[in-house]
Amino acid sequence: MKVAIIGGTGYGAIELIRFLYNHPYAEIEAVISHSQSGRVLGAVYPHTDGLLEKPLEELVVEELAERVEVVFFATPPAVSKDLAPQFVERDVKCIDLSGDFRLTSPTDYQEWYGSPAADESYLKTAVYGLSEIYAQEVAGAKLIANPGCYPTATLLGLLPAVHAGLIEDRSIIVDAKSGVSGAGRGTSPSTHYPEMNENLKAYKLGQHKHIPEIEQILTRTAGHPVQVTFSTHLIPMTRGIMSTIYADLTRQVSTNEIIEVFKAFYREQPFVRIRMNGELPATREVYGSNYCDIGIHADKRTGKLTIISVIDNLVKGASGQAIQNMNLLKGWDVTTGLNYLPIYP
Repeated sequence: MKVAIIGGTGYGAIELIRFLYNHPYAEIEAVISHSQSGRVLGAVYPHTDGLLEKPLEELVVEELAERVEVVFFATPPAVSKDLAPQFVERDVKCIDLSGDFRLTSPTDYQEWYGSPAADESYLKTAVYGLSEIYAQEVAGAKLIANPGCYPTATLLGLLPAVHAGLIEDRSIIVDAKSGVSGAGRGTSPSTHYPEMNENLKAYKLGQHKHIPEIEQILTRTAGHPVQVTFSTHLIPMTRGIMSTIYADLTRQVSTNEIIEVFKAFYREQPFVRIRMNGELPATREVYGSNYCDIGIHADKRTGKLTIISVIDNLVKGASGQAIQNMNLLKGWDVTTGLNYLPIYP
């Protein structure tokens, strides 16, 4: 199957290329980059030199739609909302790694992203591609909204507890930390090396655009409105997200009992690994992989549940999950092209 990547020189795109290069059933037909068109990929990313000889291309929708079955959008916000519908209308499946189709409400998108939303009909029909939760919907989708990195880690950690009624959903606090690659390849004062090195900073408190995405899925699962306190931090490392989640338990329950609930919830999901009692995951243990590792602690003294969820933000939080969704879309085993051990150390 031939695929294309639009927005072909960002970190998300280069991770798509890394996994698709060894995918047994998918072939990269085109990589689209307006800013670098005409150059070969190896001139932008030397580590790919000699591996993908096709030049980066300008986008011509009608022509590209004749050449490929699936298009990945690794673009900034407010780009795919206009382009993806043009491919869907031509029967090309789209997997969008930006946030343009994640929120079903145009008003919410305008408020949190600060620009007009996509056509509402596409917001309503796009499938939210949290692979472990919405696999059946993804399999029949034409347009897949790949989840954000923070929501992937947070929702995979929270949804089993919310589904089982183990926590008071009004008490949820999320303390999430991300490596700097989550900010993209562009430079800014906040990600400049002298500013970031040996430093830890919180940002966008109460304003992060992933808040409504998380609340939308929790609300859908709980069956009533759910709001969370969500704090994000940048840490001086390249990859990884750790989402530390706190919530009040609805009843006295042991850590081992909750672990069994989580294991049952994800028993058929090869990319979610639940740690044993007393074991907590670290970002290094999922580095470069499509795994989400989850650790759990129920505190009898305080009646609170702590959940630690870790992912690689560029893989499970972006490109790896996009390929997992492509596998679901085509009816292939979800591990196809993704079944790699994490890089360690």
